[in-house]
Amino acid sequence: MTVQELIQKNVFKVINTGENLDKVISGPFCCDLLSIAMGKAPVNSAWVTVMGNVNTLAVAALTDISCIILAEGAVLDVPAQNKAREQKITVLSTDKPIFDASLMVYKMLHAAPVL
Repeated sequence: MTVQELIQKNVFKVINTGENLDKVISGPFCCDLLSIAMGKAPVNSAWVTVMGNVNTLAVAALTDISCIILAEGAVLDVPAQNKAREQKITVLSTDKPIFDASLMVYKMLHAAPVL
């Protein structure tokens, strides 16, 4: 599944559309500790987090993830919104808990019903 296909499922709200819409999503990655995400986020993953600041976007750019999904109603602060637009990083959001949002991505990737 690509980032564009994930967006088209209309499960997550689009906060920012990046330039990487054709990028394939390899799987979900959950982490709120930026130093761990920097070293362990798999390339092409959909990173599910509650961290909505510019440091999250810097880590996303360094790790070459496919998109960020802000869970639990987390939002990007204004500097992060500007940085997402500037760096053309796709950011989605949901009110669902991190685990549930990640499971939804996993199920979509593996053709399981999303509840």
